[in-house]
Amino acid sequence: MQIFLLVTLLAFLLACIISPFVISFMQRVKAKQTVLHYVQAHKSKDGTPTMGGVIFILSIIIVSILFFVRDSKLAVITLAVMCSFGLLGFLDDYIKIKHHQNMGLRPYQKALGQLGISIIITIFAYNSNLIGSSIIVPFFGMELNMSIWYIPFTIFVLLAITNSVNLTDGLDGLAGWTSLVYLSFFGILLLSIYNTSIDLGESIQNINEQKNLLIVIYASIGALLGFLVFNSYPAKIFMGDVGSLALGGLLASVSIFSKFVLLMPIIGLVFVISALSVIIQVLHYKRTKKRVFLMAPYHHHLEKKGIKEPKIVALYFIITIVLSVLCLAFLL
Repeated sequence: MQIFLLVTLLAFLLACIISPFVISFMQRVKAKQTVLHYVQAHKSKDGTPTMGGVIFILSIIIVSILFFVRDSKLAVITLAVMCSFGLLGFLDDYIKIKHHQNMGLRPYQKALGQLGISIIITIFAYNSNLIGSSIIVPFFGMELNMSIWYIPFTIFVLLAITNSVNLTDGLDGLAGWTSLVYLSFFGILLLSIYNTSIDLGESIQNINEQKNLLIVIYASIGALLGFLVFNSYPAKIFMGDVGSLALGGLLASVSIFSKFVLLMPIIGLVFVISALSVIIQVLHYKRTKKRVFLMAPYHHHLEKKGIKEPKIVALYFIITIVLSVLCLAFLL
């Protein structure tokens, strides 16, 4: 346990150290957020430095590599997924900044990029003897072999989680704090499984793979905490799509590689709410030209109802904690 605490602490300190330099750099190169004209409540944030996701991405990579032991295939792939989605988000942010608008990559371009990454990772998982085509059915203590259906299911999961986290990144610290709890839940759950694997005398390769994945998770927890020092309300820097897409890819990878992907709709309920509220809003408006919510995603609807931004973030944060604790109570 000590090594994971050390990883968390070092990632936190590294994120805190590099954050002021990244903020200063983004200000110098005029990498600033352009707020949509119809989001009046956020007009004061116009010009805030963005692309802050590079802070926790760099911190996670550096600290993880420092502590990796051999047999780190799953952990390295997790970092690769995070970076791949982060690169896609970087291109989106770059276009927005260059043209001083809130529209980056076209929807089909972003969708094709996400689909391509998702297909590659899914094929790896399906053909890997470390994962295969099975997922764990939580609370029943059993594995379900999905056979060939694992491929479309996992592609859907990657796309759903990544875009849900991206949509949740609409308030200062919202995606960061909820993702922090999500990662903490998996950190506790997988640490318990890791300790059990050691007690049962499982193969060194399997134990090392679990350890390295845990190193990535705890490095992510520390790096996010350090980033949130500067991203919480009022934010000194936004994570941008480079951060939210990378974060979504990270959460999706942890869910898939741990085989506990079915827990995502429970622990990540707030991400599901963000995605569903947008889908409902768009479909209903196309059919009736009327809106279900004052604004989507749902956290903006709450803003329109007069609830202050920090209270909404706290509400999402608390909901995620409660759901995590309840699941851990049944699983451990």
